[in-house]
Amino acid sequence: MNDKVVLNHWAHEWLAGLGLGTNWVEYITLGIDIILVLLLSLVVDFIARKVILRIVTRYVKRSKNQYDDILLEKRVFRSLAHIMPALVIYYSLPYLFDESVGLIQFLQKLVVTYMIINIINVGHKFLKALEHIGLSSPRFEGKPVSSYIQVAMICMYIAGGVFILSNLVDKSATAILTTFGAATAVILLIFRDTILGLVASIQISGNDMVRIGDWVSMPKYGADGDVTEINLTTVKVRNWDKTISTVPTYAFISDSFVNWRGMTSQGVRRIKRSLNIDIHSIKFVDDELYKKLLKVERIKTYLEKRHEEIRLSNESKKVDKSVLVNGRHLTNIGVFRIYMESYLAEHPSIAQDQTLMVRQLQPTELGVPLEIYCFSNDIAWLNYEQIQSNIMDHLMAAVDHFELHIFQNPSGSDFRGLRG
Repeated sequence: MNDKVVLNHWAHEWLAGLGLGTNWVEYITLGIDIILVLLLSLVVDFIARKVILRIVTRYVKRSKNQYDDILLEKRVFRSLAHIMPALVIYYSLPYLFDESVGLIQFLQKLVVTYMIINIINVGHKFLKALEHIGLSSPRFEGKPVSSYIQVAMICMYIAGGVFILSNLVDKSATAILTTFGAATAVILLIFRDTILGLVASIQISGNDMVRIGDWVSMPKYGADGDVTEINLTTVKVRNWDKTISTVPTYAFISDSFVNWRGMTSQGVRRIKRSLNIDIHSIKFVDDELYKKLLKVERIKTYLEKRHEEIRLSNESKKVDKSVLVNGRHLTNIGVFRIYMESYLAEHPSIAQDQTLMVRQLQPTELGVPLEIYCFSNDIAWLNYEQIQSNIMDHLMAAVDHFELHIFQNPSGSDFRGLRG
């Protein structure tokens, strides 16, 4: 025993006085030392969490500054509290294990490693708090705040790893960086796919881009189905034809893909289909067609209201009604568009709280497209296909009632009819 102050000196003397062997005295004393370290760390941790942290929390809640509230919400202060017990243990080890120099150094390395990991954790939560502040601040609106934070996190993780390795092998951080720099080319050449996959996995996980069970579409790799496995180098997708596509993990970072998770979470699926109307069948609604369309219940109220509105407008302007081009008139394609909207608005399988419209697109050599844009409230593939097929069946059958015709390229039977 040297002349240092030893916290458990009395236990060592008492055990020796019992007549125990030297080895037994050392083993039992070592056990007492470990218990003392654990108790001391628990006491300091209790004080840090239950006393100091409560005081800090109370001050933050009373403060008018919103930034410290975000730091508290992200548990930055709680993570900082875990460093205090480690500091106490680090400086107590020489007094508890006064004769075991090798053991002291080993335990201090472990404590320093723990503190570095904890500091990295604090830094991670602090950066997350900064990201939250940046995204909610109008000053940084439209700026890639998340990208900057991710770069800072990567740099922090690399620096933390270097310091941990430097502490464990008793080498300076500069020497370790120099060694890594010389070996970088070889490492990148041998472990290229693994490194790319590792980085991609971190980004995919951090940004929540893909999960197991997601439906993804990636035409470049022939993948269109559910994700069944995500590992370091590959992502396996079970396609709808029951084949398996294996996609490199980093492809989900470097290439574009569609994740249909949003559709699944919302419980709706988009329907976007068009009817191409023959331009030659488009005309004004005359009295005969108007009387015919009044019998259609879905648009009767609309027709009566619009007809009266147009009549009053034309009378006020003294329009010459003998020529249909003069003044205002209903058109059969416009009335049919309203009919399509009314039909969709009444359909039980269409989500009425989502976007619902029928729009006229740019005319082409195939006619004038009337496009349906709405959402089915059933996302099951079979049910979805039946819903949109039933809608299109009805509209294609109803178009003739409006004296419109769907455009269709002439077929062999058309040419045979001309010949006859």
